Amino acid sequence: MISQAIARYIEDTDSPHKPWLLVQLRLAKLEEERDRLSPADYSQALTDIHQDLMNLGEWWVGREREVFRPQRPGNNDA
Repeated sequence: MISQAIARYIEDTDSPHKPWLLVQLRLAKLEEERDRLSPADYSQALTDIHQDLMNLGEWWVGREREVFRPQRPGNNDA
């Protein structure tokens, strides 16, 4: 499952504070549950995730290097 791989990456890179990764995790979980949801429930969940993403705003502006620097598992250097 894709969501398990994303969750493992978040844990391995100590990244639960990176909201864009949490959005990716939510999207992956939603996709995995899609067959069990009604079209209306799926649409509402997708709308909720999208709104949460939009609520993040441009918080990274001016912090791109700090925030988006690739991190490898086991490398917790700041």
